[in-house]
Amino acid sequence: MPVCIFFILWLGNLFLQEKLLGLAERLYLPGFSYLKEENEKSGEDWLLEQAIRLLPYLAFTSEKQAYAGEVEDPQTIARILKEQAEDETFAEAEEKREADPTQSSGENAPTDGGFSMEKLQDFEYLLNRFYTVDSITMIGPEQLNIQDLMSRSSKIDRSVQGPKILIFHTHSQETFADSVPGDPNTSIVGIGEYLTELLNQKGIETLHHTGVYDLVDGKLDRSNAYELVEPQVRKILKENPSIQVAIDLHRDGVADTTHLVTEIAGKPTAKIMFFNGLSRTRTNGDIAYLANPYIQENLSFSFQMQLACETRYPGYARHIYLKGYRYSLHMLPKSLLIEAGAQTNTVGEMKNSMEILADVLYGVVIE
Repeated sequence: MPVCIFFILWLGNLFLQEKLLGLAERLYLPGFSYLKEENEKSGEDWLLEQAIRLLPYLAFTSEKQAYAGEVEDPQTIARILKEQAEDETFAEAEEKREADPTQSSGENAPTDGGFSMEKLQDFEYLLNRFYTVDSITMIGPEQLNIQDLMSRSSKIDRSVQGPKILIFHTHSQETFADSVPGDPNTSIVGIGEYLTELLNQKGIETLHHTGVYDLVDGKLDRSNAYELVEPQVRKILKENPSIQVAIDLHRDGVADTTHLVTEIAGKPTAKIMFFNGLSRTRTNGDIAYLANPYIQENLSFSFQMQLACETRYPGYARHIYLKGYRYSLHMLPKSLLIEAGAQTNTVGEMKNSMEILADVLYGVVIE
């Protein structure tokens, strides 16, 4: 509409107001202007007539372009980005399970001791056996079917020189029950460093990025963590094109009475959970501005990791959690967001967990 107003003012300055009104009268009130109609039109008259004819079209075009360019209002986008930044923890589902023991949250889910292809081809069985779907999102058999999940290769190309795995932390300030304040070695960053060492010892060259993205002016602020971490991760990937696996390592947040621990080889071991974002919510549908071209690859990779965990170390991995946002999973096909333990676990339990995770990861991407 501003374009139209400008155009009218320009025309008003260029020609006489009487001519403009006269032409408008002839166009829109032809019955009244018939007696005054001249036999011939001047060049100025013709130009003005064409301009007036265009005005409704210009107004429509201006409004249409403004409408088409607006996907979501700024408030909705801000709310969704805030939710993505702060609420990927499993605490809500944990609390629901504790309030209603009939709900399975994964770590106490019933198992049948086997994974026959016949059973896994059933979408409902596959979903209930291996996944927890958050209430804000949804998934169907077109995305979650055993043929697709198992047909995609999770192996890395070891012939390429350079690092193969990148570990980073969108939320670097996450700590544990006995973490030492101010000592990153006892936070999720220290746990990531230990996992990096274990993978390098196994012959998988791994980089550990320790950048901090959830502190602003010395205060905890996760509101832009996922937006801040992406440029740095992409820079590392560009500088190291040999990297084929990206792991955003977190620890979960649960009720204070929940202790995510199991015993493996006689050692108390923190449980883990693979986390997938579907870039889709029930309220907003597919979230275009949080697009992820690798959703199917992400789902395949996490499922193969889950299957390896349950085969080698039953009870170690909780159900894969599916939520509606994107998080940090859109930069490589083989991307994992792992919630390792929770604030109620000890650093020792977390290190024991990384030893199991390194073994499972080696088995999936190498063996």
